[in-house]
This record gives sequence, structure tokens and C-alpha cells, in this order.
Amino acid sequence: MTYALLAVATILWGANFNLSKHVLADEPALIAAAARFDIAAAAMLALCAVRRTPVPILRHGRAYAILGAVGVAGFNALFFYGMKWTSPVNGALIMATSPLLTATLAYFVSGDRLGVRQFLALPIALGGVAFVVLGGGARVHIAFGDILMLAGSFCWAIYNVLTGRMMPRGVDGFANTAAVMLTGGLALSAAAALAHARVAVPHAGAFISLMAMSLGGTVLSYLFWNSGIARLGAARTALFMNVVPVSSMAFSVLEGRAPTLTQIAGGAAVIGAVTLAAWPSGRSLVRRSAA
Repeated sequence: MTYALLAVATILWGANFNLSKHVLADEPALIAAAARFDIAAAAMLALCAVRRTPVPILRHGRAYAILGAVGVAGFNALFFYGMKWTSPVNGALIMATSPLLTATLAYFVSGDRLGVRQFLALPIALGGVAFVVLGGGARVHIAFGDILMLAGSFCWAIYNVLTGRMMPRGVDGFANTAAVMLTGGLALSAAAALAHARVAVPHAGAFISLMAMSLGGTVLSYLFWNSGIARLGAARTALFMNVVPVSSMAFSVLEGRAPTLTQIAGGAAVIGAVTLAAWPSGRSLVRRSAA
């Protein structure tokens, strides 16, 4: 069951890249980002209320505000603006490097140990991304959306490192998630208001896509992912990130946009590198089974 939930989580994340295109057809990027997390935060707060789980947002307001600004507002603004100018497959492949970027950033910032496989995997993954982004041929073309998505991947890596340092301890995971989503959603809403972004009435397809991103690709995927980490550990769970670009490719095919040979080749390099870096060592598996 755990593996099935993780597969669903990563399939939903992969679908987000394709669904965002439908949302952006009707809404400005900031409105789309704010709406996604306002809806997700409302759903998480409702879940906390049903579970009678208090959300200590006043007590830990500074931590939640920083995490929400980086991991929700910053990342999702870059995500939606990036998806305006790149393809779902490119976006998913670039974001697939986030576990390696997180490990590298944690090495420099927190002094976390970085193994030989991580050192080898990062340049391979970035090379695969570069192959896709540059077009894989003599004619170089860099899409502005790819640059924004790469910035978003770095932003997500920063959030992951900050989470280990700043996420309040001893607080229910549902409450922490709801608080971070709420502060991030409010920050995005404020940014949209300051930018005078105009809200348009979405068509049925855009509305359904937005709800699917908010409830499926945000709330459910996050809960399923955390459940997987709790049962399998972070290393084995991270392997499922490889499903994200594959999922986006599959949805693109269903929408009539088959991936190019360049995307397939670059994607193989990225997926192989992430697998190399995240695959648990025999020693860690023995230690976990002994426990």
C-alpha cells in the first residue's frame, strides 16, 4: 500500500506540470499560484479541524512565514511563471534534480555528509538538464521558462534545507503543513494584489485543473509522500521522484505532445543520476532491517 500511495503522489506531481498549462490559459501566474495554495491551505485547515489538531501559527509565526515565503510563495511563483514559457516535460525534468540540489546545498550550508555517489550524480543530472534545455544539438536555444524552473528547483532545495532547521519540533505534521501552506498562500495573494493581477473567471477545464492541482497534486501528494518517508525512510522514498518526469511525459503523450528524443535522452540521464544518488546502500538497508 505504501508503494501505491507513493506512486500516486508522484503521478499527481507529474500531472501538475501539464495541468498548470490549462490553468495559465485563463489566469495570470500569480493568481494561479495564490489560488492553488489558498485552496490547499483551506483543505489542510479543515483536516486539522476534523482531527482536532491545533495549528500554532502565532507561536511559530516567524518560522512558518519564512518557510511559506520560500517553499510556497517563492517556489510556486517561479513554477507558474516558468511554465508559461517551457514545456511540461522540460519543467518536470528540471525539477527532478531537486533532491541532488538539496543534498549539495545541505553539504555547504549545514555540513551534511555528501557521499561519492552524490558527487558523481550531480554533474550527470545537470548535464542531462543542460542537454534538454540547450536543445541537444549545434543550435543552442535556452527558453526563459527553463531558467525560471531551474531557479525554482534551487528555491525548493533552499526550502528543504530550511525545513530541517526551522520547522517547529513537537508539532503535528498536519498542523505544520497547514501553517506553511497558509502563510505561503497569503504571501502569494498579497503579491498578486500588489501587482494588480486581474482575476478572470476560469473556464471549466481551467477550474478542474486548478482543483486537481490544489487537492490532488498538493494536499494528497504531500500527505502520501510524508507517509512513505515515515514507513520507508527518506532514501528509498526519494527514488520515487523518478516517476515525476515519466508521469509528465505520459500525460503529454495523452494530450498529443510526444516527448522529443532530446527530452528522452536528457531525462534518462537525470533519472539515472537521481537513482544513483538516492539508492540506499546495502549497509543502510541492513541497519534498518536490524532495527
